[in-house]
Order: sequence, then C-alpha cells, then structure tokens
Amino acid sequence: MDPEDRSASEDNDPTGTGEHDSTDATGSSSDGGAVDEIGTKAGSETDSSSGSGDESSSGDESSSGTNGRIDSNDSVSSGAGIDGGSEDESDGSGVENDDVPSTGSIDEREVDIEGNEGDIDENEGDIEGIEGDIDGGERGIFQRFRYDMDGPFMWIREMLSSVAIVLLIGLVLFGVSGVWPPMVAVESGSMEPNMEVGDLVFVTEPGRFAPDAADNDIGVVTHEAGQEVDYRTFNDYGSVVIFQPPGRQASPIIHRAMFHVEEGENWYDRADGQYHSANDCEELRHCPAPRDGFVTLGDDNREYDQANGLAEPVAEEWVTGVARVRIPYLGYVRLITTGQVEVGELLALTAPTPDPYRGTASS
Repeated sequence: MDPEDRSASEDNDPTGTGEHDSTDATGSSSDGGAVDEIGTKAGSETDSSSGSGDESSSGDESSSGTNGRIDSNDSVSSGAGIDGGSEDESDGSGVENDDVPSTGSIDEREVDIEGNEGDIDENEGDIEGIEGDIDGGERGIFQRFRYDMDGPFMWIREMLSSVAIVLLIGLVLFGVSGVWPPMVAVESGSMEPNMEVGDLVFVTEPGRFAPDAADNDIGVVTHEAGQEVDYRTFNDYGSVVIFQPPGRQASPIIHRAMFHVEEGENWYDRADGQYHSANDCEELRHCPAPRDGFVTLGDDNREYDQANGLAEPVAEEWVTGVARVRIPYLGYVRLITTGQVEVGELLALTAPTPDPYRGTASS
C-alpha cells in the first residue's frame, strides 16, 4: 500500500479500528434514506430486468457502505430475486415447454398403446371364438349329446339310453327264454293272490328248462303230478302256462295246468267237484275230451276253464310259454300304454280299500 493511501485510510479512520466513516467514497449520507433509495433503485432494476445477473452486480456496487447498508442491499437484492421469480419462470417456460414432452402427453400415448394392446387381445379372442365355432360346427352336436346335463340333448340322450337298455334287457331275456316277447303283463285277477294285476311275468319257451317231473315235450308239470312229486310254482302245485286257443282275439290266457286228458276220455271222475257243478260227464262241458290236452284253472276262479266254456282242453301246440318269475307292478307300464288300464283306475286299484269279495276273471 502507498504511503498516500495509508494516510488517507488513517484520515478516514481516526480511531484506528478499521471502521469507515459514515460517509462513503461518493460522499453520500449514511442515513436510512440513502439505503432506502439505493434499495428502491435496485429493486426497480431487478423488477424490470429478465433475471440476467445485473441485479447482483448493482447489489455489489451498493455494498461499499457500512455493514448496515450491505445487509440492507443483500436483503433487497434477495427479495427482488424472490419476488420477481424471473429465473424460475424462464427455466419453466423456456426449457420444459419447448424441449421436454408434457406428462399428460406421455400418459395419453401410454393409454393409446394399452388401447391398441386391448384391441389386439380382442382380435385374438375373436379368432379363438371363430376357431371354437368351427370346432363346434364339426363336433358340437355330438359333444353336446354326450355331455349336456340339461336341455333337449340331455332328454333325447336319456330317452334313447332308456330305450337301448330296455332293448338290451329284452334281447338278453329273449336269448334266455326263447320266446318273444319274453315277458307278459297280467291283465286280470284270475290268478290272485299268486299273480296280481300289473305283474310282469317272465316266461320261457315250452320245453326249455323242463323239470324232471314233466312227462311231456313242453316241460309242463300238472297240478296232479306236482302233488305227487311236490313240485310247486307260484305258491301252488304244478306249472302255470300261457296259451292262446285258436280263434281267440283277446289276450293269451295265463292259468295253471291241473291235469292232462286224452281224446275221448271221461274225465268227470278226475275232476275236483268244487270246480264244476255237473252231476256227470254228460253235464260237464267238453266231457268226454274232444282232444288230448290240459284241463286248466285260474287260482282265483271257481270253475275249470273247460267247465265254464272258456276253452277246450288245451293242446300242447296252444301253449306259448311257461311262467317262471313275476315282477310286481312293472306290467302296469304296458297296460297303461296299451290303454287297458287308465291312470285313475291304477290309483284306485293300488289304494288300500277293504273288499271282502274277490271276483273271478277269465284271464
């Protein structure tokens, strides 16, 4: 430092403490008015500027005064920067708006991409649906017929299955029995209580499964012979046969074979008097016997079939089957479908009503 400069400093700081006089180099007053004037000028320059940095330089120039003025200028300069906000606004409007895409545009583009992906998925679904329709057209009916658990296909399948099962059972029974149909329905009460109306009876071909007690070609054991050897069917002695006399238009008759007669035989003495009312052979119908055959009787009837005129002695060729097993009530299906029994009659027949009188029936 020059001696002249040192002497100037000493003149300005007579105390030697290093503090400046209240008057700066420009000769301005150090009172608050100068601070306010400078601060106001700096603030006005800051507000009118675009935030280029002139604000800070003018603040530096004004800081050559006392510490109080430096603090005031700093606060004014800082306040101008904050109030003006030109630097932040310039950065936001100039850089972000011009060079970087907005967040909304990015979101919209992402939505468009997602929408396009959704359209692709829908198109793929449509293609799969079309392929499914093609497959359904090729095998849909068959698959529905096999696997549907409701609807028309299920009903058709169940009906056809039932018919097929019945036919299969019928074929098996036909193979066993040797006659068609292998089962007959009981239509009247003439064989009660051993056979009831509505029973379904399984029959076999004459001569098939013939017991040892049979002494004829059709395997029939008469009531008379059954008593001798204790051969019983349907809770009584002898075989129950199904026969169709020539010229009979009604259903076949299912009755028990009582005994066998030969052509011209006087069978009055062999007959049980409780099953006819004749006093001798002349009063007894079909006596003497017009042919070889069986005298028959319904278990619930009061007269022989030959005594009441239902049939002549039953020839072997008239016999269409021999009864083996009965199935209760199942015969009502056939009786209802053929119109021989109405549903109302069936309900009345199955109702438990007391009836002390048991009538007779022809077949």
